[in-house]
Amino acid sequence: MSSMEKKFHVREAGSTAKTEVLAGTTTFMTMAYILMVNSGMFAELPGVSYNAIYIATAISACIGTVLIGLLANLPLAQASAMGSNAFFVYTVCFGFGLSYANALVLVLLDGILFILLTVTGLRKKIFEAIPTPVRVSIPAGVGLFIAFIGLKDSGIVVADSSTYVSLASFNLLSGNVAWKDIMPMLVTLSAVIVIAVLTCRRVKGAVLWGILGGTGLYYLLGLTVPGFYEGFTDGMNFNPLAAFGDFGREAFGRVFTEGFDFSPYLADHSAMELAVLIATTALAFCLVDMFDTIGTLYGACARGNLLTEEGGKYPTWTRRCLRTP
Repeated sequence: MSSMEKKFHVREAGSTAKTEVLAGTTTFMTMAYILMVNSGMFAELPGVSYNAIYIATAISACIGTVLIGLLANLPLAQASAMGSNAFFVYTVCFGFGLSYANALVLVLLDGILFILLTVTGLRKKIFEAIPTPVRVSIPAGVGLFIAFIGLKDSGIVVADSSTYVSLASFNLLSGNVAWKDIMPMLVTLSAVIVIAVLTCRRVKGAVLWGILGGTGLYYLLGLTVPGFYEGFTDGMNFNPLAAFGDFGREAFGRVFTEGFDFSPYLADHSAMELAVLIATTALAFCLVDMFDTIGTLYGACARGNLLTEEGGKYPTWTRRCLRTP
């Protein structure tokens, strides 16, 4: 028995190395969007670059995924949460008026609080107190949120002054839209349909083939859009050290160099307001992370048949506890 088999028990779980590689590749392809979306969101903040957040997002996802595989022995991946990121940028920074570095301090406090909840066993008690319907609904809500972002980025969902959101027009004859606007939407819908059909036909890697097919179709149809490839390579930097330098200055060290300086905020607010803001916002980060993590973990484990025999309530901490199908 190989060392990999002794550690991860792939055959015992009814899987193969080929299946694991295919599943891992599919998981990466479905999660890779967070690298661009997260970076673009944070780049809206003053003094924050796209490269710094890109590297920070990638490193945190790598570390989290490796640790959950080695320590928990679960075939799951981790990455930055879109809800927490949006709350960080648009509410804490733009809404409350804290600087990017100040907000990082709140995230640091959130992490410390989350660890304390785990070490003391309170997180498990909270998980056990959540009704099963709520556990099931959390991953569904997260999935709908991510799907909404995808529909927005593809142009299918657009802003509307009356209903806040609306569907984009596909009517080329109206003269209000052009082929360059409709093409990404058609590719998105085609990819979703292909994934649905392949999934129903139980084709392994259905999501992966849909993503790869949609990507190829998008760049192929790009040849029909005038100016589609103009400036395609502009801004590309093939020196990785430059991006890591931005990460060190902006995403890693900044919390310690500037984060604890709240003087700009205190110029317009009292110390009591700052104390309340720090306490409530750090708690909000912690609660969002906790319920998001619990819900996503439960949903992923339920879908992957990774729940214990005890009423299907708890994720197994080793693949030896897998239920038989």
